[in-house]
Amino acid sequence: MRELDGKVAVLTGAGHGIGRETALALAAKRCRLAICDVNEAALEAVRREIELGGATVTAHCVDVSDKAQVEAFADEVVRAHGAANILINNAGVTVYASFEEHGVEDLEWILGVNLWGVIYGCKFFLPHLKAGGEGHIVNLSSVFGIIAPPLQTSYVASKFAVRGFSESLRAELADDHVGVTSVHPGAIKTNIIQNARLVTDTHQELRNTTQELFDRLGTTPDVVAARIVKAIEYNSPRVLITKEARVADALKRLMPATTDGIVARVFKRISPR
Repeated sequence: MRELDGKVAVLTGAGHGIGRETALALAAKRCRLAICDVNEAALEAVRREIELGGATVTAHCVDVSDKAQVEAFADEVVRAHGAANILINNAGVTVYASFEEHGVEDLEWILGVNLWGVIYGCKFFLPHLKAGGEGHIVNLSSVFGIIAPPLQTSYVASKFAVRGFSESLRAELADDHVGVTSVHPGAIKTNIIQNARLVTDTHQELRNTTQELFDRLGTTPDVVAARIVKAIEYNSPRVLITKEARVADALKRLMPATTDGIVARVFKRISPR
C-alpha cells in the first residue's frame, strides 16, 4: 500500500506509547484515523492532538478483549468514515508472575487483550479491508514472540500466538490484496512495564528493574511507529525492531537450545529470590 493519503487507519491501544506515535505518524501521511483505547482521558488527549494537526479522527473507548465491543467498533468506524483500509492491533498488557502464581483470571486477561483482541479486530475489520480493494493489517507481537523468558508465560504465549496467527493469515490473504505484518519490538520506552499486574509483591523489584532498563536503553515509540508505517507501505511480512530483537532472532535460528538456556539464566538472575 504505497499510497496512504486518504486511507482510513484503525488503531487499538492508541492512548499512549506505540499506538499514539503510530496514530500521529499516519496522520502525517494524511490518513483518516479511528483510534481506540480503554483509557478515555488518554484517548481524548490523542484525539485533540491529531485534530490540531489537521487530520480527521474519531475516538472510541473500546475494550478489545470484549467481542461485542470490537464488533460494534468496526460498525462505528465504517459508519463514520465509510471504509476501513488499515488495521493496527497494538493494545497489549502483561503480568509479572510465574505460571504457578498466575490466577486463571490473569491468564484470561492477558490472552483476552493480547490475543483475542487481535483475533476480534481481524475478524470484524477484515471484510471492510477486502471491500476496499486493498488493505493492510499490522499485529503487534514482541521479541517475546521469538524468545521465551521465565515469569512471562502468559505474555509469551500471547505473543507467540500472535506471530503464528499473523503468518498464517498473511498466507490466507495473499491473493486478496490484504497484507499482514507481524511486528516484534524489543525494549521500548512505553508504560506497559509500569502498568503490568503484580500477582505477588516479590515481583515489584523485577518490574522496577525492567522499567529502569527500558528507560535507560529502550528505543522510543516514534521509531517503532516509523517502522510500522514503512511496513504498511512496503507490505513487509515481519519487522524486528531494536538490536536485541534482531540478535534474539538470529541466535534463536542458529542455536535454539543454547539461546533458551541463556535467556533463562539472564532473567532468573534479575528475578527476585
